[in-house]
Amino acid sequence: MRLASVYYNSRPAIVALVDGRHVLVREDAELGADTEFSELLRDAMRSDVVVPDDALIWRSVVPEPRRIVCLGLNYRAHVEETGRDLPSYPVLFTKWASTLTAAGAPVAIPPESEEIDYEGELAVIIGREGRRIAPGDALDHVAGLSVANDITMRDYQRRTHQWLQGKAWDGSTPLGPYLVTLDEIGDVGHLDLRVELNGETMQNSNTELLIFDVPTVIARISEFTMLQPGDVILTGTPGGVGARRDPPVFMKPGDVVRVEIPEVGILENTLTSEAVG
Repeated sequence: MRLASVYYNSRPAIVALVDGRHVLVREDAELGADTEFSELLRDAMRSDVVVPDDALIWRSVVPEPRRIVCLGLNYRAHVEETGRDLPSYPVLFTKWASTLTAAGAPVAIPPESEEIDYEGELAVIIGREGRRIAPGDALDHVAGLSVANDITMRDYQRRTHQWLQGKAWDGSTPLGPYLVTLDEIGDVGHLDLRVELNGETMQNSNTELLIFDVPTVIARISEFTMLQPGDVILTGTPGGVGARRDPPVFMKPGDVVRVEIPEVGILENTLTSEAVG
């Protein structure tokens, strides 16, 4: 099943893609902390209210998660291009819900940064609460997967040894377009991931190359916090980021960045200049 948070008739709603058509599942609702996912899937299968695609305005697939937990340095090739040592424990940082934006939405480049970089990633959406989750049980707590782009202001990221100021700009993290349930995915540990910038392939990898796989990541995070429905985990980006190219490649207004995980979806956004003042 493919689920999405949208605006329909100027109201928030949840839709599902069923047999190539979008059906209305819930009105005045969004995917997130209050979602009972098993009940939602039953409602989606029963719905016969077809909504036209051009009547939908896409939102971040989870607009207001309680938690966004992100991994850095989780692909060997990316670790090597940064010149760092392989981590023995997941490198974790967080974002706020205000960083999220939708598939297809313009991403505004702030005037303060001159080094805007792409980072295509697999996103995991939690569907069932859990604390101290064993790796063997971890996928039972997953509602589904999505596609993310952890757009990063590298010059700000490098200002301190903490990464927050480079990773948490408002509207800088596209997430979507769909939450895709695991029954449509196959092997979470073997998913291709590709990033294109203006049609040129910049990143091309597979989740089998994750240093810490999805079950391990869920287990480690849930040791110190109660994971809850709607929480978002970004699992890290592979090698090929713009900052580590020779010469570096940074994004500018008018650029189109596309992240594709074939089993999960295509996330495409155009960069614009942020209007200030």
